[in-house]
Amino acid sequence: VFSSHRAHGHYLAWCDDVDGLVAELLGRRSGVVGGVGCTQHLHRRNFYTNGIQGGIVPNAAGAALAEKLAGSGAIVTVFLGDGTLGEGVVYESMNLAALWSLPLLFVLEDNGYAQSTPKSLVHAGDLLDRPAAFGIRAQRVIAGDPTAVHAAAVAAVASVRTECRPFFLALQTYRLAPHSKGDDLRDFTELAGARARDPLALLGSRLPPDARAAADAAAARRIEAAVATALAEPVQSLAEFQERAPWPQV
Repeated sequence: VFSSHRAHGHYLAWCDDVDGLVAELLGRRSGVVGGVGCTQHLHRRNFYTNGIQGGIVPNAAGAALAEKLAGSGAIVTVFLGDGTLGEGVVYESMNLAALWSLPLLFVLEDNGYAQSTPKSLVHAGDLLDRPAAFGIRAQRVIAGDPTAVHAAAVAAVASVRTECRPFFLALQTYRLAPHSKGDDLRDFTELAGARARDPLALLGSRLPPDARAAADAAAARRIEAAVATALAEPVQSLAEFQERAPWPQV
């Protein structure tokens, strides 16, 4: 699994490691990668993230080629946003994935914005035509219902695994939070409408009120405990940080 600079949800869904993630965000030695990767550069088992726009896509293609040559039967999934489709290396990777029949699932999180710029001002045409140009099968799913997304993902994974060919799953969604703290220029009415359609809120409304409250309370306790544990750990010294850093020391 290759994820992008917005990988916290993917990491928690895959690894269920709240303690390791919180410790990493706080720069502690017990973090996922020893406190040196922070929010954008996480690695655990076969889960990788990177903050370089589009950079994870050729990495994922290479990993898919390795799995195919090894005959492992494994597949690779790479997540990318609609803004990343402005990077040329994405299309180079699609071309090779199709040409070499790689077991690679592209998952597009189409949230309608590249940072603060609307998609309509960035991309011409239909984004689903991009993979089609390389002969890659593609499907668009309205991501308002998590159960529908899960069903589509299960089918996409099965297709890649059985046919050993790439697949492009486009999830039409919306980014509720700003790209960063001070660059959100969206209309309040637009944001209010999107929050009313929040898939997680709608999914939670299907639970009985008591069950929903219990789930929220359990999640809050788990996060609070992870924060308390991480804050109790000594902060790394500069020497310790440099010793753990993945880059060559001069």
